[in-house]
Amino acid sequence: MTVEQFAQISNYTTVAATCVLGLALLAYVAEWAFARKVEANAPAMAGSAGPASPVAEESDVEPVTDRFSRIGLVLTVLATALMIVSVVTRGLAAGRVPWGNMYEFGLMGITIALVIYLVLVWKYQVQWAGGIVVAFGLVVLGMSLSTYVPAGPLVPALDSHWFIIHVGAVVLAGAFFLVGAAASVLYLIRARAEAKGTVGPVLRRFPAAAVMDKIAYRVNAMAFPLWTFGALIAGPIWAHYAWGRYWGWDPKEVWAFITWVVYAGYLHARATAGWKGRRAAYFCLIGFVTFLFSYYGVNLFGSGLHSYAK
Repeated sequence: MTVEQFAQISNYTTVAATCVLGLALLAYVAEWAFARKVEANAPAMAGSAGPASPVAEESDVEPVTDRFSRIGLVLTVLATALMIVSVVTRGLAAGRVPWGNMYEFGLMGITIALVIYLVLVWKYQVQWAGGIVVAFGLVVLGMSLSTYVPAGPLVPALDSHWFIIHVGAVVLAGAFFLVGAAASVLYLIRARAEAKGTVGPVLRRFPAAAVMDKIAYRVNAMAFPLWTFGALIAGPIWAHYAWGRYWGWDPKEVWAFITWVVYAGYLHARATAGWKGRRAAYFCLIGFVTFLFSYYGVNLFGSGLHSYAK
């Protein structure tokens, strides 16, 4: 196959994956909507149809919610496969590792995040997080598509094995950050319902708030050393070879450091001050926002030596 054909396959599969992820999100939303139907109908049935009717009605609705959950998961698997094809063919079209600009960084990050999510589903049965992970994924994928550039060779400053190590570690850390942020959002929703005693059928499909809080912590704890190595060790070494200095307070470098500080504070507060629950979840989400800005906002609104990565 020619370079142009690989590029076309990458573009087509990216669009297809975006559409499939959109359908997966609809399936997850439908799952939640049918689960809410049980909660909405339960009071009326309890007062009018005797003790057997709620059970019968719920038994009719529960298989529907399970069916939509399975559909959402199958569509997520399909979208992940399409994203893998897109990333691989993008690399073949460019003749290099496929993370030389914002567009490719986003594609790789979403692919890894979806793979991590599916591994967690297989290992820990966390399919309850599918809707949030897919929603976050669509947002980041939309950001990436808005920065599309044709496949091509690296600029000279990027042509180094340290660039591969630097960006590869950062992309992997970002994927973990995304999954951790999804778990934190679900924790906040479930914890609020638990505090008010209003845990309905939708939230009962999720683990307890304490479990989601623990998952968010573990995922971010795995992401932090990757970010430390990729952004603050491999990045400066690569910068020394590319630009003749290790650190120059470039806007991208500054925001990478801000992200590191926020997540370092999050993990330190968890380990030493006993910060769990709501405060830790907000801390985690602030860190994810700084990560998104370092990835997307800096390149759009800032300037500096990293401007070639747009």
